[in-house]
Amino acid sequence: MFGKNLKYYRLKKGLKKKDLAYMCGLTPMAVSNYESGKRRPDIEIINKLAKALDIHVVDFLAPRNSSLLFDHREFRKHSVLTKVQQDYVRESVEEYFNRFFNAVDCLGEASMPDPPKCNWIKIDSDIEKNAQNLRSALDLQKEGPIDELVGILENKGFLIYEMDIDNMHFSGMNGLVGKYPYIVINKNMRPERKRTTIVHELAHLMFLWDGDDDENEKKATAIAGAFLITKNDLIRELGIRRTSITKDMNMVCDEYGISMYLLVKRAAQVGIVSISLERAFYIWANKVNFKQIEPIHAKSYKDPQLFKQLVLRAVNEEGVNMQRGAELLQVPVSEIKEFCGSLEV
Repeated sequence: MFGKNLKYYRLKKGLKKKDLAYMCGLTPMAVSNYESGKRRPDIEIINKLAKALDIHVVDFLAPRNSSLLFDHREFRKHSVLTKVQQDYVRESVEEYFNRFFNAVDCLGEASMPDPPKCNWIKIDSDIEKNAQNLRSALDLQKEGPIDELVGILENKGFLIYEMDIDNMHFSGMNGLVGKYPYIVINKNMRPERKRTTIVHELAHLMFLWDGDDDENEKKATAIAGAFLITKNDLIRELGIRRTSITKDMNMVCDEYGISMYLLVKRAAQVGIVSISLERAFYIWANKVNFKQIEPIHAKSYKDPQLFKQLVLRAVNEEGVNMQRGAELLQVPVSEIKEFCGSLEV
């Protein structure tokens, strides 16, 4: 418990073992032994570690469930994240889901949906077919916008964690916690990018992959686009041919919760716009810094709610008190009180 929490807060601070050791007058080996559980520091050293990490000593005592098994999938092959940053993402995932399953333990396994089957859809050379197969596997309609994407996936047993990380080089990752697949995304991304990243990671979880990693990444990205707006959707919304990128296309972006970049890419993929027009759009977008000024299209995007619902239910059923509920969600007690008050009926 102490060792895992020490490692989590060290990585959260962006420190290497030698950095923390220097700040506390220790050796890197001592820090390594504390994190691995081989040695336990005395209270004087614990106080030094807490001060260096800008936390309270009690933060080291947050409970960890040693029975939880994590299978973290690899970061993208050309990820620019440092080892410390990659380790922090993994440790943050484990810290979050320790709190998550603490709430589950209070309510029992019946409070969770059944875990979905993973890595079983056969990959096809046709991206449109892959996207249709993914929709079918999730019992979704063949065409049309997919609203409430996060809620749909949470109700099907996919655990989604929005990680507050100030690094736009990190967009998402996936893995397993016990028998449940998880998807972690960067909380600070635009909602349109969150949606495409979620489906990208979902594709990695659902398809049977083989071959080159770079090629698989490209396929997962293409599947995400075709999943969010199908070929038939594009033809119905844009027609069979367009010779310019027009402002009314923003309405299609709003309807499907996607960026103009994705809409233009998809339109080029199915032959509605030419490759030269697609390239001209990218040149123009780069010139005017369109990524910064593009309006928000996925206005109805909602953050993951399952963890919050589990904790509030545990509080209302007196499985945990309000203080513990606030600790699990890492919010003020006043927020728990707000959601747990009785309706005047």
